[in-house]
Amino acid sequence: MTPLVVIRHGPTAWNAEGRIQGRSDVPLSPTGRDAVRTWRLPHEIGGAGWVWLCSPLSRARETAGLLNPEGNWREDPALIEMDWGDWEGRVLAELRTAGGPEMGAAEARGLDFRPPGGESPRDVQARLVPFLASLAEAGAPSLAVTHKGVIRALYALASGWDMTGRPPVKLRDACAHRFTLDAGGRPHADRLNLDLAP
Repeated sequence: MTPLVVIRHGPTAWNAEGRIQGRSDVPLSPTGRDAVRTWRLPHEIGGAGWVWLCSPLSRARETAGLLNPEGNWREDPALIEMDWGDWEGRVLAELRTAGGPEMGAAEARGLDFRPPGGESPRDVQARLVPFLASLAEAGAPSLAVTHKGVIRALYALASGWDMTGRPPVKLRDACAHRFTLDAGGRPHADRLNLDLAP
């Protein structure tokens, strides 16, 4: 079994405003940078032999660099956030108000929920599967800084959650989530919500 630990990037100004970021390249806010500077990886994560990975978006790259300035981070496009298409930059609460019952029905599609012009969580899973298989084949423990949509899609793969209703376990921010990958790259939840903040 190959360990894979995933961490969501630190806070941005759009996070604070409740805006959907998706592929928009929003950097960490000053408050977000200060928060990440206080994060500490659990002692069993990120030592010798670990592969360091991150999304190509700046908020993930910044978080990775702050967590380990000397780390040899490798960007991987499989870790980029879900594409929210026409809804990027919009406030989700406002979309729900404006969309009414139709928006509720769209969100109830779970893995097949797709914003206009964007991708679904199932699409995110489809790009994660070969990525996970390649990590399992390599066999080295890996640490990835990525995004909420990617982490939720990974957790859904591991748990069988169809993304309708509440998840079996709520995944918190400022935490590391540890999975293990079997020989074929199938993820299994190991330890979730490992606090990074002091």
